[in-house]
Amino acid sequence: MDLDIEIDGWPSASRGGADWADLAQAALAAAETVEPALANQRLSASVLFTLDEDVRELNREWRTKDKPTNVLSFPMMARKDLLALEADGGPEMLGDIALALETCMREASEIGIALETHTAHLVIHGLLHLAGHDHVESDDQATAMEALEIKALATMGIADPYGDRDMTQDSPGTE
Repeated sequence: MDLDIEIDGWPSASRGGADWADLAQAALAAAETVEPALANQRLSASVLFTLDEDVRELNREWRTKDKPTNVLSFPMMARKDLLALEADGGPEMLGDIALALETCMREASEIGIALETHTAHLVIHGLLHLAGHDHVESDDQATAMEALEIKALATMGIADPYGDRDMTQDSPGTE
């Protein structure tokens, strides 16, 4: 999959931030290990690293929720279509992801992890949503999606973000 990455307002590596584009690419590689459908070379997705106010506007417009959230995912392909997508053919847009800086920073601080670690988790979370995984409809869905996240993060050397808690509670995003 090809990622179109835009970074607006997130701290650059020279200002104490990370190389967000490299982090998104690493998160994609990790997500592909647990969701092989993401590895189709015909696919593309956009990842927007932006500010809370921009995510708040997207959340208000598309979800009628007037507040920022950590990550929003906008799938453009049904899971059955993704799974049926042949390797040969023209490009296909899988969807868009947007991450809110201030919310991500606050959450990372509250749980005592680096912003980069939390952001990698949220990019994987968003990519799995684009691939048709969800955590809203049932506890079984939440458990299955979170297990994929844990496996993907482990390939990046990142510990289980859910720890010993009940994995059906408090998923990272409200997308």
